[in-house]
Amino acid sequence: RCRRMELGCTMAGSAAAPPGPGPPAAAGAGLLDSEEYESLPSGVALGTHMVAGAVAGIMEHTVMYPVDSVKTRMQSLQPDPKAQYRGVYEALKKMVLTEGFWRPLRGIDVTMLGAGPAHALYFACYEKMKKSLSDIFQPGGNSHLANGIAGSVATLLHDAVMNPAEAVVKQRLQMFNSPYTSVLGCVRAVHRTEGLGAFYRSYTTQLTMNVPFQAIHFITYELMQEHLNPHRQYHPQSHIVAGAVAGAVAAAATTPLDVCKTLLNTQENTALSSLKIRGHLSGMANAFSTVYQLGGLPGFFKGVQARVIYQMPSTAIAWSVYEFFKYFLTKRALEKKP
Repeated sequence: RCRRMELGCTMAGSAAAPPGPGPPAAAGAGLLDSEEYESLPSGVALGTHMVAGAVAGIMEHTVMYPVDSVKTRMQSLQPDPKAQYRGVYEALKKMVLTEGFWRPLRGIDVTMLGAGPAHALYFACYEKMKKSLSDIFQPGGNSHLANGIAGSVATLLHDAVMNPAEAVVKQRLQMFNSPYTSVLGCVRAVHRTEGLGAFYRSYTTQLTMNVPFQAIHFITYELMQEHLNPHRQYHPQSHIVAGAVAGAVAAAATTPLDVCKTLLNTQENTALSSLKIRGHLSGMANAFSTVYQLGGLPGFFKGVQARVIYQMPSTAIAWSVYEFFKYFLTKRALEKKP
């Protein structure tokens, strides 16, 4: 996520009835009254969402990073014979034994650097736009149209930060026999040989993937929450289970788009050469055509196992960490109010 699963529009809640888990609705010992929560100064609430989102984004991307490395390799359309894996565990074991203990973590530093600011910007933009647009569309209430527009614009900002760092640089460092040994070396080489445009070659693909991913993710998550946490209290177990299920369903459904994105990011030389493609592959239509020529319909689901295994705990971590810090920071802010 972000991957990277994006946390989506409905996490932060709303003035009328917060969608998704949030602070408990009833007051009690150690719990937040919903009226007090909604009356927080806007600056405090915005800072809370930024910090909680940044921490959740970093945790989400770093804890599951080794599996993400495996996913990138398993999506290779024409992998090197030494980099053909039957499963996630076998791939991790083989990477460590043949390439070194730290090989599955190569590129994690650039992901950490991008995840924090990207998720902080996401929530800052979302909260600000949601409030402003809701006042226009539905004064005093919760406008779904405002939430949708705010989430879409926030995703544009998030991916603008994460796409060069996580997608282009990270995935090239993760590939087998990658010629790059460091983040800075990769950035310099890509800039020198492919230009600045290379860092955003898959940007539209990323956005195209994130829209259906987020839609499926949140539909599934909300359905799970209706059964597991109908009162929408701070309930860690329900956040974890619902997040894991939602992440798995969304990940499986959007794997074809992720395969195309990986091809655009890595510009896999062996695969492109076999089709006598010169220069750099660009555009979603070309990526779809290339994947189909190389692997047929099954090619669109390469790495689906690794993607689901990565996304389930990743999404569960993101939801649980985000909601915990949101609840904890809001509680502290309320305690400091005169």
